[in-house]
Amino acid sequence: MKKIFLAILTAFLPFALFAQSPSAMLDKCVAATNIGSGITAKYSITTPDGTSNGTLAMQGKKFRIISPEAKSWYDGSAQWSWSPLTNEVNITAPTTEELQLTNPLAAAQHFKTAFNMKRAKAKTANTYVIKLTPKKKDNIKTLWLYFDEKTSLLRTARFEMKDKSLYIIKITDYKHKALPASTFTFDKSQVPAGTEVVDLR
Repeated sequence: MKKIFLAILTAFLPFALFAQSPSAMLDKCVAATNIGSGITAKYSITTPDGTSNGTLAMQGKKFRIISPEAKSWYDGSAQWSWSPLTNEVNITAPTTEELQLTNPLAAAQHFKTAFNMKRAKAKTANTYVIKLTPKKKDNIKTLWLYFDEKTSLLRTARFEMKDKSLYIIKITDYKHKALPASTFTFDKSQVPAGTEVVDLR
């Protein structure tokens, strides 16, 4: 009987894994990201204008994003943002909607409410793919999310826009590590000396 039971379980296991809903996959990704006291990663963003590379650190709702094009720190209430275009640091108290544009975890929750989701067929092993289409009028035509099934972590986000342009975010080198609170507050050594700090709260 035990052999028969194991045979039946093995037969149904692939279907059980495939039946996992996209919403559940997003929840697993958020949970995997929140394991321990923090996580760091490297990322690249490819746009029609070229490719940008940077680093990412997260701990719950807190995050830090560092790249040549932009730097941002969020400690759970205040956000410090620097751009070479203005060469100043702006301090804001971002709304939930604004955080969806910068905080990967907030973005994941946004996907669940603003998009229709369905699982798509993966071309590579150990990959879970979600196809998302916006429920309301949006510049995004289709969004594809690619997860590592072993870790539940997001590997790639592919944005296909209505104007036929393409934006691809790739995340690599995830590491779970303890991160001090200072990680998520403004670090003046990361911006040019004498940069003006403007409090817009």
